Amino acid sequence: MDLREAVIEPRDRLAGRVSRETLDRLDAYAALLLKWNRRINLIARSTVDDLWRRHILDSAQFAKHAPPDLRRWADIGSGAGLPGLIVAICLKETHPAARVTLVEKDERKAAFLAEVVASLDLDAEIQRVRLAPDMRPPFEANFDVVSARAVAPLAELLSLAAPLLAPGGLCILAKGRSSAVEIEEAIRLWRMNLISVDSETERDSVILKVEGLQRV
Repeated sequence: MDLREAVIEPRDRLAGRVSRETLDRLDAYAALLLKWNRRINLIARSTVDDLWRRHILDSAQFAKHAPPDLRRWADIGSGAGLPGLIVAICLKETHPAARVTLVEKDERKAAFLAEVVASLDLDAEIQRVRLAPDMRPPFEANFDVVSARAVAPLAELLSLAAPLLAPGGLCILAKGRSSAVEIEEAIRLWRMNLISVDSETERDSVILKVEGLQRV
């Protein structure tokens, strides 16, 4: 990261990358999140003052890794829509033919996701499902990309993602300072092509890009 960029406020950093319409949708998302967070626990209250860096900018970096021919993206454990709703907002500008599926088991969180999707006219759907490792999903799979943020250890997360992926599909996963240990554990169970990219927002965190996923 350029040192000059590091001192720019997170919202301003995004404003330099996206259209006015996309930034307006991100503002509207932030307002809805803060409104709902007073009623249900969508994000930790300790992170509210750092919302744009910790959550919105952190999630927007997922969309930067979208393949050019993307059509279908699934987000596991969407919760507050992080990264799924932020990805859907960004893809509306960069990949207008893409559709995002938000997988969230909690009824109240799914209701929040539905309100944001409707309010911001996003091409996204909510699947209120509790996924289990290696579970065949009760909805159409074959996704080009599967994403997740703070859902499960990597080995378990790959077993959740694998049944959702189309042949040649890509996982985009956020991991923290335990990523090296989690990768060591995962490669005992999975063959994969893995690229680790430094996070834009969190020191010692990474974005893992996983392709060619197969059981050992």
